[in-house]
Amino acid sequence: MPRIVSLISSATEIIHALGQTAFQVGRSHECDFPAEIASLPVCTKPTIDIHADSREIDRAVKDRVRNALSVYDVFDDVLERLQPTHIVTQTQCEVCAVSLKDVERSVAMRLESKPQIVSLTPNALADVWDDVRRVARAVGIEAHGEAIIVNLQARMREISEKAGRAAQRPRVACIEWTEPLMAGGNWTPELVEMAGGLNLFGEAGEHSGYITWERVLESEPDVIVVAPCGFDLPRTRSEMHWLTGRPEWVSLRAVKNGRVYLADGNQYFNRPGPRLVETLRIIAEILHPEVFEPTFEGTGWTSF
Repeated sequence: MPRIVSLISSATEIIHALGQTAFQVGRSHECDFPAEIASLPVCTKPTIDIHADSREIDRAVKDRVRNALSVYDVFDDVLERLQPTHIVTQTQCEVCAVSLKDVERSVAMRLESKPQIVSLTPNALADVWDDVRRVARAVGIEAHGEAIIVNLQARMREISEKAGRAAQRPRVACIEWTEPLMAGGNWTPELVEMAGGLNLFGEAGEHSGYITWERVLESEPDVIVVAPCGFDLPRTRSEMHWLTGRPEWVSLRAVKNGRVYLADGNQYFNRPGPRLVETLRIIAEILHPEVFEPTFEGTGWTSF
């Protein structure tokens, strides 16, 4: 039987979707879904103050990366005790989760159990499906993995087709960090388009990038969705002063029309796993309230 350690929250959700949670023996400090994995040993910790404000977190991360230091520590002693057969990590973003380098620096290859390192690379939506295949293949349930992917894609297609019947295609700014300002990249532009919106910033398949405030003003989005990486709804609301404190904020069309929304970036937007289906639904609810019932209002998103 496999003994799986997941060092990424999205990988833990992939493991769950594949019906393998019973075989997961360890997790990262960020893994919090499904609820039953909370009792598993924690194998990592951040090396920066994750409770600092947006500007300070950005500065601390840049300092660590500039000096070739990891943003996360892996607990070698916990891995030694768990003796996993599989360790799931990533190469996509060394800021968002424990990276392949972090695991290699740890004792993974020296463990008696000689674990298989399963490294995920979710740059775009298609890569998420490949990552599901990668995990399924590693634990010997490849056919089941394909069935899960087909189901997830069908659910997304249903949402997208329904959104496509909406009368309007609003122009959407997805903000992934408030100070400094960053736009959602990777899979986010794809989800916005699938939900019947016109994505203004960020490139599909590319890392989220910095944008200027002047560019936001010039673009005049119809809808602004703020979903900072790793932040829940209350934390996101507490960081909105970086935007509302700008004198031009009140002049934006989205602000004047009451179309600014906060979304749970931690649970949905920034987790490249099965719950991107729910993320797509959240965006569709925000963009087309006349078409979609607000199923996730108050939990996945809220008006600002």
